[in-house]
Amino acid sequence: MLKYLVYKVKQTSKHILNRFATVFTVAMLFMSCGDDYRRVGEEAVKPLYPQGVAHNFTLTYTETKEAMGTQDSAHSKRIAVLSSPLSEDFDNQRFKFKTFPEGLQVEFYDDENQKSTVVADYGIQYSQTNLIDLQGNVVIETHDGKKLETDQLFFDQKNNWIFTESTFKYTNPEDGTVMDGEGMDFNKDFTFFKAHKTFGLMTIKEEE
Repeated sequence: MLKYLVYKVKQTSKHILNRFATVFTVAMLFMSCGDDYRRVGEEAVKPLYPQGVAHNFTLTYTETKEAMGTQDSAHSKRIAVLSSPLSEDFDNQRFKFKTFPEGLQVEFYDDENQKSTVVADYGIQYSQTNLIDLQGNVVIETHDGKKLETDQLFFDQKNNWIFTESTFKYTNPEDGTVMDGEGMDFNKDFTFFKAHKTFGLMTIKEEE
């Protein structure tokens, strides 16, 4: 008998509001910067130059001892590690950001220190909104073998929330299914998620 799985996961209104608020803030800040450039005429076409360039860049995100609580170890806990062969720092701009033109990899660690990874061809990290925009051949692989493939993905570092409005392919080896859809929200551990629109669920193995 073929086994099918339908995901029905409730997403909290907090995550929905945070997601749209973050993207809206990014858009408004860029529009504001654009207005400034228009006011200076021909200077608007001048390219932006980074204030710094780093090769073989690695940035580790940790949880502080205060956030972990007194029962935890004296050391901070690793949450995520971002690495890239090239990072360009544009913190000299009014709307601060970093780019990763040669691709990047982000490793996520859960409470049991199990690692999930996401890779992309290009990335932008917005300093003021704690948002990472991943673009091009974005692939997430969880520690237990789940896999998500899409064209663009956003990682909200503040809320540990990940979302995409693009089409996606989600493979779950636990139940042997492949889901195609458009738009998804989920936490970094993939313990719950919500697909906005699905095009079908295909079973790739039979129940024993």
